[in-house]
Amino acid sequence: MESATFPTTSTAPSQLQDELDRRSAEFESAQPSEIIAWSIKRFEGSLTVACSFQDPVLVDLAVKADPNIEIVFLDTGAHFPETLRYVDEVRSLYSLNLRVLEPGLEADAWPCGSRRCCDLRKVEPLERALAGRAAWVTGLKRVDADTRRHTPIAAWDANRGMVKINPLAAWTDGDIAAYMDDHDLPAHPLMSQGYLSIGCAPTTRPVAPGDDPRSGRWADSEKTECGLHL
Repeated sequence: MESATFPTTSTAPSQLQDELDRRSAEFESAQPSEIIAWSIKRFEGSLTVACSFQDPVLVDLAVKADPNIEIVFLDTGAHFPETLRYVDEVRSLYSLNLRVLEPGLEADAWPCGSRRCCDLRKVEPLERALAGRAAWVTGLKRVDADTRRHTPIAAWDANRGMVKINPLAAWTDGDIAAYMDDHDLPAHPLMSQGYLSIGCAPTTRPVAPGDDPRSGRWADSEKTECGLHL
């Protein structure tokens, strides 16, 4: 298939769905670098990488495949100052083609932790970032949460009518740590303080050794996902 432009629909065209199913199965034994290289070639000029900047692994892999690839960061207005400084550090390190998305004015009425916060501060800005794109790349890993344990490597994102690629899906936290060590990548400064899953400051806490890394997110509620990947 040559075209990287698809109709915006909840159901993938059958030929594309067959391709994604086949690729996703093949990629189970592939390195993330191979998956990203395929994604760049397959969706040339219509691909965006969304990064939370908890670590720079996805950025490192993407930029090594294409130094000019678009990286998107969602600035919710509630990030830790350490996260924002880390984003600047990583941006400078790679001379990133970084696009920072901020929430609209309507988010002012919904502070971090309130009912519509994530919709207005994350989901809506991401929709703007992905408008007109054929595919997006994420840093999702199956080990991140029970809700992510069946994450495919390449699939149709029915909510957005586009392709979603998760090149790190099969990796563990140990794989991430090993890659960072092997490539001498800078760590997020909060990781050493027990913040093993880093989101917005008001809803993120450090976790005790041995606890689920995600247990520090939305610790006072039953919430487990912000909505970007639902």
